[in-house]
Amino acid sequence: MLSRAELEAFRDKEVDDLIGPGVKLLFVGINPGLMTAATKTHFNYPGNRFYPALTRAGIVDMSDFTRGTPMTDVHRQRLLDRGIGITNLVRRATIRASELSAEELRRGGVELARLVDEVKPTVVAVAGVTAYRQAFRRPKAQLGRQAESIGGAEVWVVPNPSGLNAHDTVETLAEAYREAAEAAGITT
Repeated sequence: MLSRAELEAFRDKEVDDLIGPGVKLLFVGINPGLMTAATKTHFNYPGNRFYPALTRAGIVDMSDFTRGTPMTDVHRQRLLDRGIGITNLVRRATIRASELSAEELRRGGVELARLVDEVKPTVVAVAGVTAYRQAFRRPKAQLGRQAESIGGAEVWVVPNPSGLNAHDTVETLAEAYREAAEAAGITT
């Protein structure tokens, strides 16, 4: 595990999207954390529950992936083979999403719309209702399927898997992710 000082070197760095041909379900994080930037692996802080939730939901088995370490090509390919992609609303890495401005999130929403037009996923799953509300100026948005679409893709707002989100468990995250996956045609 890197020290706090070592992680600070990754502040404002970017992490490449994980998107392959035929993406069906595009997960959208708020922005990379410093551990994500350091390992070039999305949702990779050791306390993040994204991969355990994907496994619990039966979407893709990531039980052999150790959070906090760089993802192997085998793990990346496993996600891509299932039609799963990962991107972020804001590309720059921070310690916490609260460091982002509303304007950055709105710009990220515009950029996400461009990306969705390009890669054409069936479903876009934004992980974090507060970030979604700000990015898309939908102050009353709730978790679940949204009435509006992005570039023809269904939009789902799913709970943020961060360990800071105490409202959800791996089980409730898995349930929300499973619903989005089923809407995308990824059967569990």
